[in-house]
Amino acid sequence: MTAPAPHALEARDRKPSWTGRDLLVLGARLALGTLFIYMGMNKALEPIDFLKAIREYRMIPEQPPLLINLIAALLPWIEVTCGVLLVLGIAVRGNALLLLVMLVAFTIIVTLRALHIYHTENIPFCAIKFDCGCGTGEEWICHKIPQNLGLSALSLVVLFSRSRRWCLRGELFRPEECTARTADPNFEHQAITSAWPD
Repeated sequence: MTAPAPHALEARDRKPSWTGRDLLVLGARLALGTLFIYMGMNKALEPIDFLKAIREYRMIPEQPPLLINLIAALLPWIEVTCGVLLVLGIAVRGNALLLLVMLVAFTIIVTLRALHIYHTENIPFCAIKFDCGCGTGEEWICHKIPQNLGLSALSLVVLFSRSRRWCLRGELFRPEECTARTADPNFEHQAITSAWPD
């Protein structure tokens, strides 16, 4: 049996402390996760309304109807799943990346539709309001774009952070390893088995 490394023993005896970064990442995870659960469930419970909202963009061919119906049926549940996994702290970076990609795509699509309305109907840009299919009803475009950019920023915070406080794939399963990683920046480059019995 391999003896535990000294830094691992020290880390086990040290009570982990919260940092501002930990709180920021946890807050970003919970905010993103809860919001996407809420928006995804709204769309999942009203699939016909969501399908109509998708059709308004006229970006997806309606014939054959399989593709647009699949998007309307699956996308809300993808959002809900990502939100739940973020809140629980499972595959945090992967889910943050997926949400970031969706947010960027949604923002571009919503902006293009608003620009089309602006040019065809001669309405001031910030006076444009429509149901973007986000699960929150009608939105003013000048509110929706900054909101999406803010959510994208939160996704970036989660994506590039190494904090894994209150993650099911982190300290809840292997507290000693996570604490040792926080305590010793060189711990990542050593064999994990050095801190665990064979």
